[in-house]
Amino acid sequence: MILVRHGESHFNKRFSRTREDPGIRDPGLTSDGMEQARNAADIISSLDRVTRIVASPYWRTLQTAEIIADRLGLSVCIETLVREQAAFSCDVGSPRSALSSRWPAFSFGELLEQWWPTEDETEDHIRARSNEFHAAVLAENDWHGMLVVTHWGFIRALTQERVPNGAVLSFDPHDRSITFHETALTSRSTG
Repeated sequence: MILVRHGESHFNKRFSRTREDPGIRDPGLTSDGMEQARNAADIISSLDRVTRIVASPYWRTLQTAEIIADRLGLSVCIETLVREQAAFSCDVGSPRSALSSRWPAFSFGELLEQWWPTEDETEDHIRARSNEFHAAVLAENDWHGMLVVTHWGFIRALTQERVPNGAVLSFDPHDRSITFHETALTSRSTG
């Protein structure tokens, strides 16, 4: 399985300078974030093994997934289990209706109109959510071609690694081993 952290968002850019929540809800990608997503798409296309894309329903992950999906000629399926840990203003999402209007070709499945949590999530909660996802992909036994476009907190909970925006890594769910793939544009920040 391939894990990708979304490209730099407007929240990431401001937060990395101030370390204060700038109050930006469900931010989109910056121009650097778009470039990080294109760079991730280049790396992923060279791996030649992705058959499906799963993405968190936040705007920043959907923009990243769109760039990668266009490059690979694949569709995108939305999965709330891989969303970010709710802790900042950027973790307030956009309604399903707005997302499906912007990305009509994406598969939103059973996504509720308000799908994001209304309260902060604990470390135990995101660990439990990552463990639920981990168990599901192992049971599915179809994880080899899966690409997951997700977030810093989710990747950290799943792999114990803190990764920069635009990071691409291979993850083997059987032994939780990881391999990092080189990226040209990255920045370390949360969100």
